[in-house]
Amino acid sequence: MNDTSSHTTGRKPRVAVVFGGRSSEHGISCVTAGSVLAAIDREAYDVVPVGIAADGRWVLEVDEPGRLAIRGSDLPAVDGARSPVALMGATTGTDLVVTDPASVPSVIGEVDVVFPLLHGPWGEDGTLQGMLEMAGVRYVGSGVLASAVGMDKAYMKVVLQSAGLPVTPGIVVTRSEWEQDPVGCRSRIEDLGFPSFAKPARAGSSMGISKLHDAGEVEAALEEAFRHDPKVLVEQSMEGGREVECGVLGTFEGPPETSRPGEVRTGGDHEFYDFEAKYLPDQLTEIDIPAALPAETEQELRAMAVRAFEALSCEGLARVDFFVMPDGSLVINELNTMPGFTPTSMYPQLWAATGMSYPELVDRLLQLALRRDTGLR
Repeated sequence: MNDTSSHTTGRKPRVAVVFGGRSSEHGISCVTAGSVLAAIDREAYDVVPVGIAADGRWVLEVDEPGRLAIRGSDLPAVDGARSPVALMGATTGTDLVVTDPASVPSVIGEVDVVFPLLHGPWGEDGTLQGMLEMAGVRYVGSGVLASAVGMDKAYMKVVLQSAGLPVTPGIVVTRSEWEQDPVGCRSRIEDLGFPSFAKPARAGSSMGISKLHDAGEVEAALEEAFRHDPKVLVEQSMEGGREVECGVLGTFEGPPETSRPGEVRTGGDHEFYDFEAKYLPDQLTEIDIPAALPAETEQELRAMAVRAFEALSCEGLARVDFFVMPDGSLVINELNTMPGFTPTSMYPQLWAATGMSYPELVDRLLQLALRRDTGLR
């Protein structure tokens, strides 16, 4: 493994913070990047913000975290008109090259590690991770397999179940199945029971999710989810279950650490933890950290979070979401390999309550990435 610490290279490690992307979660990725850019210790790291525009263009963004904040209900976006950039792998490192067509390409310098803050497809799902592996670039977070499985909630369930972990019962409905056999799809959904939830299998931030109270809502809920993904997961509603989340964080040696769990309780018109409840201000969402759980339940939940993290071969970080049922039993809702870092995101709040500040958390993730290697080495 190449040592990229400042004492051997004669300079600070250079971090490329990559955000935006082509998915419907572009804006949330930008908000996350703003928080991370503001938290990185500039005495310890050189930082290069790299935005991916909604059309897929990579550009050199401005290092202005405030520009990436939510304004009311308006989400920020990458400015695709800025100078294009490309990562160019080499045997001696990886150069970030500005490729403005009106000028000779200029090399910003060797990039030691990428902090990918992309949510959803074309970034969180293993695609970006595969590109970075091929370029020989270190990066924060899980590798190709864990990222891909973590993005696809249906396959995530298969992996977690094979590891003996309890998951929310559900079925998959594809757009082609719905078009070819709507009666059969309706029957399968009705057999699952109501209430239930329809969600895109490969999206996040609660986008495209609907709660189904009866059979009359099936078509509209599926069509809404299909707007985000041709593969939809319909799951039983864990009625009476408490939504409790736990952060998992890699260590330099030994098993990963877990945070104190936190409970999310939505109010007002929100029947579940939807996009508005998660991200927009002035919502009636309450978060209790630590969650009021019996000591033995918290211990079991944290141990189960580590088992889920390891079952998917995760690295760096993850957030594992549970339902704590009225009888005290635990059910895993999902695992997120790149949880949000916005000011209202659970993952940083969980670690703050466990004794690790936001800047310390960011530094831990960067140091873990700098000590890893790419490929199978």
